[in-house]
Order: sequence, then C-alpha cells, then structure tokens
Amino acid sequence: MKERLVNTASELVQPSQSAVQAFSQKRDQLSAKGNQIMGERQDLEKLLGPGNVRMAEDNNRNFARFMESMFLEYDPKVLVETVLWVFRAYRSHGFQTTYWAANLNIWVGMINQELPRETFEAIYPFYNWLIVNIPIFVKLTEENCGDCSSEGIPAH
Repeated sequence: MKERLVNTASELVQPSQSAVQAFSQKRDQLSAKGNQIMGERQDLEKLLGPGNVRMAEDNNRNFARFMESMFLEYDPKVLVETVLWVFRAYRSHGFQTTYWAANLNIWVGMINQELPRETFEAIYPFYNWLIVNIPIFVKLTEENCGDCSSEGIPAH
C-alpha cells in the first residue's frame, strides 16, 4: 500500500519556478488565513482534541513550508514518509482523521482564491493527492501502530 502511494505520488509534476514563487509569496498569509478559518469552526475541538489549537496552528505553518519545499525539490518518497509521520504523530495527540480533510479543503479553497489560475493548476494536484489518499494514510498508520510505539508515539 505504501509502495502504491509512492507510485501515485511519482506521477505528480513539480510546479514551475514561477508557480513556486507565487505560492512562496503568499505562504505565510495563507497559513494565517487557514488558521483563522479553522479557528472559527464550531467543531474545532472535535477535530483536534482538547488543547491542541496551538499545535494545529503550528502544523498549518509547517505544512505551508513543507509544501513549498516539495514544490521546490519534489521527492515522492519524502512526501509519503512525512505525511505518514504527521498522521501518526498528530493522531497520538488526539487529532481526528477528519481534521486533514477539513484542513486540506480549506487550503484548496484558499489557493484557488488567492493564487493566479496557472499557479493553482500547478499545485492543486498535490493537495488533491493528499485528500484522495487520506483513507490510505489512516489505514497505514493504524496498521503500523507497532512502529508508533518504537518512535515514542503511543498506539491509537
């Protein structure tokens, strides 16, 4: 299943330098706006677990930087391994699997509104790939709970 993720991630095309520049210029603004939108959700605590708002805000800022790094020097294996690590780590803190769908949909809406059309079209496939593969990330991180405890992450 993990190999399938890497294979499908390998089909993503690294965005052009101009698309990366457009994203980079708005990166901090997008993560701040994403935090604001997420923070206004009535179901926020249900998505994050109690006391995790700051962690979610940090995640959004780190996510923006991570995506920028992927757009600059794309590596499908790094993408897959990082996403799996994030799922294990954040779920161990009480984040629900529905958090990622909610947050990624916010990101898609923001990049669609805030970035030029050609930039959106260049980077949207990465966000779509993440959204489409949420069930696989969940399954892999549930199957590998033995790995979680060896990484200092309690089993779910």
